[in-house]
Amino acid sequence: MSTPRNPLNVLFLCTHNSARSILAEALLNAMGQGRFKAYSAGSSPRDNQQPHPLGLQALAHAGIPTEGLRSKSWDEFAAPGAPHMDLIITVCDNAAGEVCPFWPGHPATAHWGYADPSAGDGSDADKAEAFRKTLHAIKQRLELLVNLPDDKLAATALQATARNLPKQ
Repeated sequence: MSTPRNPLNVLFLCTHNSARSILAEALLNAMGQGRFKAYSAGSSPRDNQQPHPLGLQALAHAGIPTEGLRSKSWDEFAAPGAPHMDLIITVCDNAAGEVCPFWPGHPATAHWGYADPSAGDGSDADKAEAFRKTLHAIKQRLELLVNLPDDKLAATALQATARNLPKQ
């Protein structure tokens, strides 16, 4: 049985790359113990898109580094010279339904849908709580991923493994 090369590159996709995918990127990079390198991107980030301030605040309160986080287009990861991805995970339903670019190497894919914590007309306190809850939910699933044995992360098993990690 082969073990995955280190680190395993994981790309989290969402529509704007400002909330859920940014949370997942930062969390996995903090939790990955050198076995994972996380990235995030959006299918259609707005001009001058930035990570949501409440998302950055939730990460900071959880002790997760936020340096270097930025919103970017998924085209950046489909371009020549981009890091080779082993796993691509959509974290919003909109991105899951879109036609993705061609990903070199045919990485495993999974969809982990989470509600947009920045959506709605709630107060800033309500939205901050939504970000905290989303961060917690993503963290629970990522804890399962980072604790998988190497044989479950091998290319032949990765797609089924990632798709079947339960949402808490």
